[in-house]
Amino acid sequence: MFYRSLGKTGEKVSILGFGSLRFPIINNNDALINEKRSSEMLEYAINNGVNYIDSGFCYHEKASEPFLGNFLSTGYREKVLIATKLPSWLIKQKEEMEDYLNLQLKNLQVEQIDVYLLHALREEYWNNLNILNVLDFMDDIKSDGRVKYVGFSFHGDLNFFLKATDFYEWDVIQTQMNFLDESYQSGLIGLKHVHKSGFGNVVMEPLRGGKLVNQVPKDVQAIWNKSPIKRSPVEWAFKYLYDMEEVDLVLSGMSTLEQVKENIEIASRSLPNSLTKEEKKIIHEVADEYHEKKDNNCTGCGYCMPCPSNVDVVKCFKEYNIAKILNDKKASLSAYLTNMKEDNRASSCINCKKCLTKCPQSINIPRELEKVKNYFEK
Repeated sequence: MFYRSLGKTGEKVSILGFGSLRFPIINNNDALINEKRSSEMLEYAINNGVNYIDSGFCYHEKASEPFLGNFLSTGYREKVLIATKLPSWLIKQKEEMEDYLNLQLKNLQVEQIDVYLLHALREEYWNNLNILNVLDFMDDIKSDGRVKYVGFSFHGDLNFFLKATDFYEWDVIQTQMNFLDESYQSGLIGLKHVHKSGFGNVVMEPLRGGKLVNQVPKDVQAIWNKSPIKRSPVEWAFKYLYDMEEVDLVLSGMSTLEQVKENIEIASRSLPNSLTKEEKKIIHEVADEYHEKKDNNCTGCGYCMPCPSNVDVVKCFKEYNIAKILNDKKASLSAYLTNMKEDNRASSCINCKKCLTKCPQSINIPRELEKVKNYFEK
C-alpha cells in the first residue's frame, strides 16, 4: 500500500480509502448490513494497509455508523482515521448540529472523529448553515477535541465550489472525480484548486457507482484492448486517479471481499505520474467514446443563459446526457432533483425561443428541454 499526505494535516493516508455506503446487506434491505461479511472486508482492508474509513449519518439508512462503532471497538480504532458527515439538509436549528455530532460520536463509540464533513454542501444548505453560525460550530468542535479535522463533501457546480473553498480554513475537501467527470460538477478544475489551496484532497466515485466497469460497452472495451498493457476497466479507472499527484486519497464503496482484494492490489502498484502519454490518450479516447453516447451536443458553454424563465439549461442537459451515456436514469434523476431548484428545471421552459439564436451548436433548446422534462419529471 502506498501512502500520501492528506493536505496540510500532515496525516499519512492510504491512497485507497474504504467508503462505508455499499456494505453487503441482508434480504435486499439497505438497513440490514451483513455484519459478518462486512467485518471480514474491513479486517482484510485494514490488515493490508487501508487506514481511512469514510461514513455518513444517513448511510445504510443510518446503520453504517453504529456498525462501524461496533467493529472499531474490537481493536481497530487506533489503526484508522474515521471520517463521517453532518447531514447538512437536516439542520434547522443551531442546537441540532451539536445533537447530531454527539449522536455520531455515540454511534461510532469514539471520543474524537478524525474528519468531520458538511455533507453534500450546496448553496441552499450553506446559506442556512451560515445563518446558524456553522463556522463557530466548526471552531468549537475542533478546540474541544471532539473533531480533529473539518471540511465538506461536494456534488454541486464549480462556481459555488470555488466560493465554498474560501468560506473557511478547511482541512479536508471531498469531491467526485473519475475519467468521465473532468468537466462535471467541480471536476478537474476543482480538484487542482483543492490541491493548490493545501486542503486534504479526497476523491469519491472513482467508478461512477460501478457504471464505468459493469457491462462495459463493446466499443469502449475495444479501446481498452488497444493498450499493450492489459488492465481491467477497474484498474484503468483507479490508475487514472492515482496517477495525479494532486489526489491524496481515493474512496471506494466496496461490496465484496473480492473487490477489496482487487482494489488493494491495484493500489499497491500505483504511483503518481506513472502512466505514459499513450496510456493517458487511451483513457481520454474511452471518455470521448462514452460522451459520444450523449443525446444532444451541449458543450456547457452557457451562451443560452440566463434564461428568462430561470431554466438552468446547462445543468438540465448535463444530467440528462450523463443518464444517457451511462444508461442510469436513477442516479441522474437523483442529481437532477437534488442539485436544482424547481424553477431551474426543464419544466419551467415556456418555449419563448430566445435561446435559439444564442447556441453555437444550433441545438433546438426548447425541444431538447421538453425531452429532459419527459425523462425526469413525468
